[in-house]
Amino acid sequence: MSTSRRDFLKSAALLSAGALVSPTLLAAPNPAPKSYIGLQLYTVREAMQKDPSGTLARIAKLGYTSVEGATYTGSQKFYGLEPAAFAKQLKQAGLIMPSSHYRLGEEQEKGQPVQGTMLHGWDKAVDDAAQAGVKYMVCAYLSEAERGNLDHYKLLADRLNKAGERCKKAGIQLCYHNHDFEFMPLEGQMPFDVLLSATDKDLLKIELDLYWATKAGQDPVALFQKHSGRFPLWHVKDMDNTPKRDFTEVGNGVIDFKRIFAQANTAGMKYFFVEQDQTPGSPFDSIQKSITHIKRTLV
Repeated sequence: MSTSRRDFLKSAALLSAGALVSPTLLAAPNPAPKSYIGLQLYTVREAMQKDPSGTLARIAKLGYTSVEGATYTGSQKFYGLEPAAFAKQLKQAGLIMPSSHYRLGEEQEKGQPVQGTMLHGWDKAVDDAAQAGVKYMVCAYLSEAERGNLDHYKLLADRLNKAGERCKKAGIQLCYHNHDFEFMPLEGQMPFDVLLSATDKDLLKIELDLYWATKAGQDPVALFQKHSGRFPLWHVKDMDNTPKRDFTEVGNGVIDFKRIFAQANTAGMKYFFVEQDQTPGSPFDSIQKSITHIKRTLV
């Protein structure tokens, strides 16, 4: 996640990827009712800010059938709309939103707590998510101030357990979305390992970002095997073959998605979301390239 992503998630003023999942991939318990092609809406954030309804229709026209949200935190609305109104927009476009991103809320804005986060206004956030049809609420990102040492990660684990309990009461699953910093050793341990070992495996699942895990030197397949069934959500984004190892369209980079998708059942994957934080041109051109490759080679 870039600085711009962090600013986006923090800002209440801004309004904010999954692929086709085959029946074989959905063999895990409680699978999605049918196959879905999903898009993380951060990828088209500017369009969603200007015209949510028109953008959702455009996404559906490209072949996507589900989306993942990214704007509730700070505004307590989904792209400027109340939960019921946004759910109506999704239905009109023929889309579902099984997952949405949120922040921890330890970091303040202008000296004030940020509402709609796990630490501030979580009860309302959960209720609103349920009304919008969300099944997975995801801790999207930790600012540098929210990371700290291993003890701080253990405190985070306690907070995630508590937030997960509240989600469970509403029939929602809490997840944590990784970047690369969770795999950087602290005091001889990886924060990622601490988070998974210190949280209840039923209260906290993982949305594994395949790009960030790979960039951090981790093998997603090895993670699936070590923590079988704990990865119901994936972010599918590719890494280009340059020294910068930047974001690129799915199929345009170096990540071996066929090998990873072969372990979908081991992971417990239910949905995965294509996301491209930055695109060389129109994000709609990039998401069309990604979905074309996914349909051709992965499903």
